[in-house]
Amino acid sequence: MSLQDKLDAFKADFEGKKAPPHVVAVMHKATADLIASGQAERALKAGAKAPEFALPDAHGATVRSADLLQKGPLVLTFYRGIWCPYCNMDLQAIEAVANEIRALGASLVAISPQTAPSRRKSERENGLSFPILSDHGNALANQFGLRFRLPDDLIAVYKGFGNDLAIGNGEDSWTLPMPARYVIATDGTIAYAEVNPDYTRRPDPSELAPVLRRLRANAAA
Repeated sequence: MSLQDKLDAFKADFEGKKAPPHVVAVMHKATADLIASGQAERALKAGAKAPEFALPDAHGATVRSADLLQKGPLVLTFYRGIWCPYCNMDLQAIEAVANEIRALGASLVAISPQTAPSRRKSERENGLSFPILSDHGNALANQFGLRFRLPDDLIAVYKGFGNDLAIGNGEDSWTLPMPARYVIATDGTIAYAEVNPDYTRRPDPSELAPVLRRLRANAAA
């Protein structure tokens, strides 16, 4: 079963059996409004220069993109939080191909606005071999064009679920990154970009290997 098949099955079960209709309506409207805003089309695309970063991992060590790119390409995924089941399935699918990614010479990191305890919990519960770095206030996500603020009615829904992002993210902007995946070449150029304003839609991680093989072939040429 593909990643999207798993996400679709979860969505059908959640919206059909677990979530009240008014909650589903609020979620659908928020997604539709974000799509209609055109923000995803304005986010950084392949061919653009990726912003550099120096962000702490879940244990406080600073991870610098410049250091990672000295070793090879960088696979970067933006992760909303451990409270998002779609995001967790996405990370697990990436972990399933993590060894292949590293075998092709690339590093792999996730970026999240969550506080360190939540990032540690996410790494542990999702069985990750790669770090989730802290993007406080979604500052790096903003540089990529991914940061957006949740509408007030969706904030109320999140709070009703016990998901207070002001606590979980350690700041009260109530912003999130649109789910996004990037491959950054060693010169800092974005070689692959997939951004989707619909958080229930994710690219399959199998798309990453051909991009990395192409970068390796170009480097050897």
